[in-house]
Amino acid sequence: MTSDKPARSAFLPFSRPAIGEEEIKEVVDSLRSGWLTTGPKVLRLEKEFAALTGAKTAVAVTSATAGLHLVLATLDLKPDDEVITTPITWPSTVNNIVICGAKPVFADVDKSTLQIDPADVERRITSKTRAVIPVHFAGAPCDMDALDAICRRHGLLLIEDAAHAAGTSYKGRIVGNGSEAAIFSFHVIKNMTTGEGGMIVCSDENRAARMRRLRFHGISRDAWKRYSKGGSPQYDVEEPGFKYNMMDIQAAIGIHQLKKLDEFNRKRSELALNYQRLLSDIPEIMPLGSATYEHGHAWHLFVVRLELDALKIDRDQFMNALQEENIGTGLHFPAVHLQKYYKERYGYQRGMLPNAEWNGERLFSLPLYPTLREEDQEDVKAALRRIIKKYKQ
Repeated sequence: MTSDKPARSAFLPFSRPAIGEEEIKEVVDSLRSGWLTTGPKVLRLEKEFAALTGAKTAVAVTSATAGLHLVLATLDLKPDDEVITTPITWPSTVNNIVICGAKPVFADVDKSTLQIDPADVERRITSKTRAVIPVHFAGAPCDMDALDAICRRHGLLLIEDAAHAAGTSYKGRIVGNGSEAAIFSFHVIKNMTTGEGGMIVCSDENRAARMRRLRFHGISRDAWKRYSKGGSPQYDVEEPGFKYNMMDIQAAIGIHQLKKLDEFNRKRSELALNYQRLLSDIPEIMPLGSATYEHGHAWHLFVVRLELDALKIDRDQFMNALQEENIGTGLHFPAVHLQKYYKERYGYQRGMLPNAEWNGERLFSLPLYPTLREEDQEDVKAALRRIIKKYKQ
């Protein structure tokens, strides 16, 4: 390298929430109201998010992980049941299948887009299969028409893991209204945030009612129904449940984040296109491909893969080198089927899902958020070039 100084003097974080005065004032309003837990602002956010997706109803929860747990809990899965999903996802997608008593079955992904491969999904279906959980990876949608046709043909439930996909569209419609249920994340790094939190949208009012009970101990009335004016303090436990209810002080943030979601996603798209331009002359860095079907990308992540054959270091060492250049990165995701628990319990081995494995060893995510500047992206490119020059084969 020509200099020992890092590419940046100050650290560039991988992600940063875009919180404005509107969110702050709404949270303060909740604090001053004396009502902090589930109440009118949660109900408002549920209504407005359901309207965004076109779904019949929405259920706010503490996280997307909690949301997927609730959806799967309503399936009443048996030990012999199987649920098909992707290995390129955060572990909670798969963990919840196990927690709810079923066996996870992995289908491979498209090598270029990392979206689950519908043809491989169909190959994995057995008489024990109950549901399919595709993941809308990085803010782009899966091929929902193909997956829906497969599920209808085999009598399976289609459940969308839409944790990355707030505002994502598929063939002209927002994802979340073409399946049994979809689960969105409002974690702090997501396209819209409530700090922690998530939302289930659902086509079945009875299933949604059960999830509302399960998110609050399985009782028939939450605190707002029992303690607000006109409410009744009486309640009844209808089945054992959990503690997954969102608070009003979280929804206060989300109400205004939702209003800004289109603008956030527009800015993310501009930055993603700029990354594609900047990286087009660095052959060692390979962005994901784009799906051929019509879609709108929310750009939750900008994922790239390394051309390892051109370098003397592996992906993890490359990410460490970027840290030394003051560039933050993310790892989304190493293949779940090669994680210790899933290898030991189910016998998954390297070679079973070649596209997921190839990508899982090479991928990482570059900084992407609405307040990122083009000058920051220039610094990212400079850091990538410096590291590649130093470690090129």
